[in-house]
Amino acid sequence: MHQILAAVSMTIFPCLCTALGAGTVFLARPAPGGGAGQGLAGGVMLAACVFNLLLPAAENGWLAPAAGLVAGAALLLLAERLAGALEGGEERPGRTGGWGAALAIGLHNLPQGMVVGLAVAGGGDHTGAAAAGALALSVGIGLQNLPEGAAVSLPIWRAGGGRWRAFGAGVASGLVEPFGAALAAVLAGGMLAGLMPWLLALAAGVMLAAAMQEPLAAAVQQGAPGVLAVAVGFGLLMALNLALG
Repeated sequence: MHQILAAVSMTIFPCLCTALGAGTVFLARPAPGGGAGQGLAGGVMLAACVFNLLLPAAENGWLAPAAGLVAGAALLLLAERLAGALEGGEERPGRTGGWGAALAIGLHNLPQGMVVGLAVAGGGDHTGAAAAGALALSVGIGLQNLPEGAAVSLPIWRAGGGRWRAFGAGVASGLVEPFGAALAAVLAGGMLAGLMPWLLALAAGVMLAAAMQEPLAAAVQQGAPGVLAVAVGFGLLMALNLALG
């Protein structure tokens, strides 16, 4: 139980950073089309897909990132179709009002929380270097979560979801991390280590599909400003990942 609580406590800072990033929705001003904001969100999602998910998954071979990426994209498309069938109509890709991005980043945060939980569990009862490493990992993920929280809330608000509703979705996407950390602390061992590359790749596939359907499509429609915003968002998260190691 102590190990589980320690793992969950290490995700408090990342959750707060996600909420802080989502809070930018209260500072944003209405803009026609919202292409720049969508492009920024799309760039952040693409960078997270590559640097936070696919590259770590590829450390254990090529099969998991390749197959998991395709499976994750198919999973999101299937979920959209099923949701449309339940609502009495066919779900059209890219017409989910920003909620696909929220789902994608939420799923992306699950393995991130699990990585923190594994770092804590790997330290066992030693609280020195292992705890410092887990804390550094928590801070690094938290800083990366700042733009990701905005990448959830801003598209939902631009689509007419309301500021508080968009903020709530951003906060909720970060609350997945404590669950992931607790799950990893409970299941820490060979089985979980073998599943992590697949979980990372599945989350990458969901994120890639959501980014292509919603923020990237909207950014391209805006022309040069939207495309430039994609590059800015990608570069921002890439720089954070490289700077934080």
